[in-house]
Amino acid sequence: MAKIVVKVGTHAIANKAGRPDRAALKRIVDGICALRKSGSEVLFVSSGAVAAGVEALGLKARPTDTNDIQMCAAVGQARFICEYDRLFAARGVKIGQVLLTHADFEDRRRSQNVKKSLDHLVRAGIVPVINENDVVADEELKGQTFGDNDWLSFLLAKLVKADTLVLLTTVDGLLDAAGHRIPEVQNFRNISKLVRAGEKGKLSKGGMDSKLKAVKAAVTAGIDTFIANGRCSVLSQLAEGRLIGTFFPGSAL
Repeated sequence: MAKIVVKVGTHAIANKAGRPDRAALKRIVDGICALRKSGSEVLFVSSGAVAAGVEALGLKARPTDTNDIQMCAAVGQARFICEYDRLFAARGVKIGQVLLTHADFEDRRRSQNVKKSLDHLVRAGIVPVINENDVVADEELKGQTFGDNDWLSFLLAKLVKADTLVLLTTVDGLLDAAGHRIPEVQNFRNISKLVRAGEKGKLSKGGMDSKLKAVKAAVTAGIDTFIANGRCSVLSQLAEGRLIGTFFPGSAL
């Protein structure tokens, strides 16, 4: 049975104001359910809590003060988890919320406890919905972040020994200098010359550079990885055995 980690970025599931986009959320949930129906075990990493908090609190942009970010995360996380619970329940699927920080991966005892907990949830047929615990994390003060959950997704995929990592964004995959999708990347040696410089939105802290860092680490660990457009039904296509977005085969160096 294949084990897949699916990560979706903020702008793929929220509107410009940060409010959860119900149509986008339903598309993601339907795709995860399709993957499960095809026989895969799925762990789901979802960004968007801080952005939802920004909108709920009437702020104009993502704050820079750590306490304000934590406040937005506390307010926004509740919004997103309620939406996911409702959408998955409509498909007869139970979810479990898991919030993590860097420390959960740096300490072996803690990381193994995380692994055992996630394995138990998956075996019980529950979809773990995972996010960085921005409410208590102080990594931003130290200049350390998960890069809008891109690096968290890699660490998680490595920890649970996932076969595949899927990073969902708002573009069709890795784009070349002319803006055309690159279907597959076999190595990273000339990648900086091939791709368009990454950008990030006002509500998130990631971007294509963050994703490529996570992809390189994942394929080095032997994990097949995709970057694809979360605004399309790509997970359902993947469940049908079709390649999506840009494919990076494990050990593609």
